[in-house]
Order: sequence, then C-alpha cells, then structure tokens
Amino acid sequence: MSNRLLSRTQVVLATVGVALTLLLSALDQTVVGVAMPRIVGELHGLEFYAWVITAYLVASTAMLPVAGKLGDMFGRKPFLVGGIAGFVAASALCGLSQSMVELVIFRAVQGLFAGVLFASTFAVLADIFPPAQLARMSGVFGAVYGVSSLIGPTLGGFLTDGPGWRWAFYVNVPLGIAAVILVLTRLPYVRASRARLGDVDWAGAALLLAGLTPLLVALSLTRDHAWLSPEVLGLLALATVLLVSFCLVERRSSHPVVPFSLFRRNDFAVPAVIAFFSAVGMFGTVTFVPLVFQGLLGTTATNSGQLLTPMMLAVVLTATPAGALMARIPRYRFVGTAAVGTMILGLLLLAQVGVHTGQWEVTRDIIVVGAGLGITFPLTLAVVQAGLPHHLVGVGTSQVNFWRSLGGAIGTAILGSILANRLPGAIRAQVAALPPRPGFPTTAAQGGPQALLDPAKLTSIRASLPSGMLPALDRLVEASRIGLAGTLRDLFVIAAAIAAVSLIATLFLREVPLGRRAEGVEEEAEAA
Repeated sequence: MSNRLLSRTQVVLATVGVALTLLLSALDQTVVGVAMPRIVGELHGLEFYAWVITAYLVASTAMLPVAGKLGDMFGRKPFLVGGIAGFVAASALCGLSQSMVELVIFRAVQGLFAGVLFASTFAVLADIFPPAQLARMSGVFGAVYGVSSLIGPTLGGFLTDGPGWRWAFYVNVPLGIAAVILVLTRLPYVRASRARLGDVDWAGAALLLAGLTPLLVALSLTRDHAWLSPEVLGLLALATVLLVSFCLVERRSSHPVVPFSLFRRNDFAVPAVIAFFSAVGMFGTVTFVPLVFQGLLGTTATNSGQLLTPMMLAVVLTATPAGALMARIPRYRFVGTAAVGTMILGLLLLAQVGVHTGQWEVTRDIIVVGAGLGITFPLTLAVVQAGLPHHLVGVGTSQVNFWRSLGGAIGTAILGSILANRLPGAIRAQVAALPPRPGFPTTAAQGGPQALLDPAKLTSIRASLPSGMLPALDRLVEASRIGLAGTLRDLFVIAAAIAAVSLIATLFLREVPLGRRAEGVEEEAEAA
C-alpha cells in the first residue's frame, strides 16, 4: 500500500500506533531504573544489579542492525507487530520473576525485542509519510523519545511505591495492546523487495550478534574491571575475531546484513559519524551530571532521572521545530553545526562547575546540552531517510541508531574508566593537603573520604560524630568535593573533545533535498 493512498484518519492512527510503540520501548528504560533498588531488596542478588540493565542494553544494541535489514527485506510492519507482542510478553515475564537470575534472562529477551522496535519505529515513518515530511516527523518522534525520559522516573516511582515494582513491567501490557491494535489495523504493509527466507544472510546475522555481545559486555565490565584485566581483554579478543569473521562473510553475501557500500555514501556515513560521536556527549551528560548534583553540590535528590528533567525538556522543545526548520532551509547542515557546537558549549560549561557553583548554573548548562542534542537527533535520521533508496531506509535508519547506541556505550565506558582511575587519587591528594587533625576518624565515612560524596551517608556520619569534630568534617567534605570537581572537569573536557569530531563531520554533510524521493517511492519499490 502506498502512502499516497492513506486517508488522513489512517495516517493519524498509524502514527499514534508507532508513537506508542516508541514510547513503550523508551519508557521501559527509565521506569525500570527507578524500581531497581526495590527489586534487589525483594529478590536479593545485589551482584546481578548491573546485569539487569546491561543484559537489556547488550541485547537491544546487537539486534538493531539485524532487525533493520530484515525489515527492509520483508517489510517493517510484521517486525513491528512481532516486536510489540514479544516485548509485552517479555515484560510480563520480567514482572513474574522470582529471582534476579530469572530477571536478567527475561530482560535480555526483552532487549532483543526492544532492538526490533527501535530498528522499526523510525524506519517505518517512510511507509507512512512522503519524504518531504520525514524530517518534521523525525523531530516529532525525537520529542516522543525525550518525553519518555521526562515521565519515566515519576511513573516508575509512583508504580514502585504504589502497586509494587512488578508493575514497572506490567505497565507495558496495556500500552502494548493499544499499540499493536493500531499498528496491525492502520499501518500500511510496504514491502520493497521480493525476498525469500533463503535470501537472509543467516551466517552474517549470527556472527554480528555473536561479535557485538562480548564487545558490549566487555565495555560494561569496565565499570568495575580494569581495561587490561583478563576478563575485559578476553572478551575484546573474542569480539575482534567474530567481527572480523563477520566482515569476511558480508563481503561474499548477496544480501548482507550490513551493506558496506552504505559507508561510501555521504548521506549515510556522515550522519553515522555525527550520531556516534555526539552520543558520547549525550551519555556522558546523562551518566555524570547526577554525580555533579549529588556528589559535588550535595543535593539530596534520590532520583537521577529527575535531575536531568531540564535537559530532556530542552531536547523535546528543540527536536520538533528542528525537523520542520531543516525541511525549509537549503543549507541545513549548518543547523547541525550550530547544534553540535551548542552541545559542546554545554559540556565545556559543565567543566567549569566547582564546589561553590549554584545549582541553577548546572541546570543552565544541561539545558544548553539538551538544546543541541534535540536538533542532532532528527538531523541524522532525516538525511538518511531522504537520501537512501526506499529499500535501504530500514537498514540505514537502524544503523544510525546502532552507531548512536554503540557510541554511548563506548563513551560511557571510557569516561567511567577515567572516573574510577582518577577520582580516588584526586581525593587523596586534596585530603593529604589538609592540616593534620589528631584523633579525627578520616575513615569515618565507611570506606574513606570518597564516601562523603554520598549525601545520605554524609547525613549519617554527621549524626554519629560529636559536635566538636563537625568543622573538621566539613573541611574533609570540601576537600573530597574539590577532588571530584577536578576529575569531572577532565571528564567533560574529554567528552567535548570527542564530540568535536561530530562538529567537524557536519561541515562535510552533503545536503540531500528532503523531498527528493517524493515522486519515485512506489516506482522504486516496484522496480526493486
């Protein structure tokens, strides 16, 4: 069915169904994060805490390129419907988990279907809207993604404190039912090729999934393992072997999962570079700004998501008009240049945050970062969807999202490793410079001065000390925060330097007319 034949009502309902699908998969990440402390308290198994998040991230990221290619070959509607159904079923199983091991397994399954949804939701817009409207709708859907970050923490807290943490997963069921009904009945089925199951590059798909899994697990392990530890090096070596094998197989395949020819196209390669390197700035901010608020400024906030609300609100408010703006101006690559430059400015402002910085200044800085990010998201998707042939839109879109996700994982691992290695030494150096205080318990912070960066622990320590020691404690706390400030300054400067690669890349972006394929979508599909 062509998008020319859709009635206005069908377009609206199909769009709502796809938007609900995106909201379903994006909302899950923030809602579950809030519920995690309660989950661990009931199911026990603290050692599996990080793996509940890691299993989902690894599975969803690894599935993105595969699902994008299959959607191009067989049509995106079946994968969207199957992805919703599988995601909802996995969500119900997560809610029924009786142990942390079960939860990790079901989260991995949920992540696989989430990868299918992320690969399909943005690509399927090309089946509903003509190319001239894709840029604007990419902005709208970028805003939908941002909205999930705004309401997710609040919803997660409400469900966890109310009916219980299991409803953080059960909430996906009614959303999923509504989404699958709308998608099944209103979304057109567009198949741009006559592919058969025998045409699927099963060997390439298996090698890609097998190679990405140890790579992403290794990056996740760097949070509490050294980069040169046997576990990390072993997984990286395994990933290298498998991914090299994948490349060799793909070069011989007639229907490769990842067409390497895409990387010779400016309208794909440049957006992928922008997405990858700008994600370092995005995830660096999301990961470490809560540490600024709680560790450096000593706020009592317990929900890191709520601290990032101004940033995500800025993403929402800029993403929607950005899509419309790019569709109307001829030199829209400079909009991307200004956007990435704005994000880098925000990171450099965050690098100036010190012990005596006001909370409103940090809020201002993350708003600047969010404003830049809100524009880069629709920019990368709109160029790929307008520039690539229709039968490659799915794989191109999923690849951009894949490189964004991979950039975030690598950036978070690198910055997290720097934090873990530099912070203890920086705090020790500041504490050592303090005048000696005989009898003062410098390890009263239950693990050393670094623990003083936790507002909850600091309150407990204050209550346990005699009043005569409180002035010395205050000096110890300030020294610890000065050490943290220096470490965070390095982190944000490094994140800005890495993101600068995406700034340079925007200057080389070839501006594809965003309405270019409006006249030839059906002819191209039939010819293919």
